Amino acid sequence: MSLILFNKPFQVMCQFSGKDQRASLADYLTMPGIYPAGRLDFDSEGLMLLTDEGPLQHRISHPDRKQAKIYLVQVEGLVQPEALARLRAPLDLGDFVTLGCGVRQVQEPDWLWARQPPIRQRAAIPTSWLEITLMEGKNRQVRRMSAAVGLPTLRLIRIAIGGFSCASHPLMPGEFCTVSSDDL
Repeated sequence: MSLILFNKPFQVMCQFSGKDQRASLADYLTMPGIYPAGRLDFDSEGLMLLTDEGPLQHRISHPDRKQAKIYLVQVEGLVQPEALARLRAPLDLGDFVTLGCGVRQVQEPDWLWARQPPIRQRAAIPTSWLEITLMEGKNRQVRRMSAAVGLPTLRLIRIAIGGFSCASHPLMPGEFCTVSSDDL
């Protein structure tokens, strides 16, 4: 049984077959028979788990298993206490209401790699960083949550899944390592 921790680069599809000449997991991982246990959207970066074991994939990605996922989010604008409170509480996004989550404002970490291409910079509009911990993972949820409180997401990096983190497994974008499922 293999469990692979992969740092997905920006603008890589979370599948092994490319679409419209876009980069995919196949450009980075060549082990046969592995599949993602969860996804990150094309414009997001960071940690993913992949495995060749169906029951393990189910254990990791099924919503009932509630693996905590931590995201580092660069947003446009200055964060106000009211926005943090709204993000922490269940938030109505129209088609669903989020669970409450952990949110705190942070500084950009020293260890963070530069994104290629870099995010847009607008001299008159400051940016802020948030750390958001979710126990669910709906499609584009973090981006939709930040937009709902007036803080559009500029950069989104998943920095932890369960017991795995960028701190405990420092991988550059496109790098991977084999890990133990016991650490989940």
